[in-house]
Amino acid sequence: MTSKLARVAALTTVPVFALAVASCSSTSGTSNGSSSSASASSSASPSLKTTNLTANDVTVTGAGANMNVTFPFPSSASALSQKDVKVGTGAAAKLGSVITVNYYLAGAISGQKIESSFGAQPAQFPLEDGGLIQGWIQGIPGMKVGGERILVIPGNLAYGPQGKQPQISPDETLVFVVQLVKIG
Repeated sequence: MTSKLARVAALTTVPVFALAVASCSSTSGTSNGSSSSASASSSASPSLKTTNLTANDVTVTGAGANMNVTFPFPSSASALSQKDVKVGTGAAAKLGSVITVNYYLAGAISGQKIESSFGAQPAQFPLEDGGLIQGWIQGIPGMKVGGERILVIPGNLAYGPQGKQPQISPDETLVFVVQLVKIG
């Protein structure tokens, strides 16, 4: 397993992604494939502008390494939401499947891209409890090969109250765009 694959497979126990969280005062964030980092935030959390962020609030333009993802920030969500950007035509993922995906991740506090495998090596892992955050366990099943799905994952289905300072704040909502490349 490559180091990136090992990190993705360990989503429930350690943060997968390296990031710096930025304090932002704007009301809409743009994250694209060309940004590589954000500046570190202060220990105080900015007041949230959107407290009920959903997948319908997220806009995806471009594709692959040139993908742009925008949504209001700083934000949080109280429930998992998903929206298919593109419905696949292949087999559907189910719990227990070994899936290969490209993913894009942004933090809802900063609005900044954390990490992306688009334009790099896709990640492969089993879709099962113990290896992934609950937001993926609940949000990926039913997705078909060739599809792209937005997942807005509240902190309690991501890394919870422990977060992973300074990378992921406690209870931070995460915004993913996931492309299902293959099953098996």
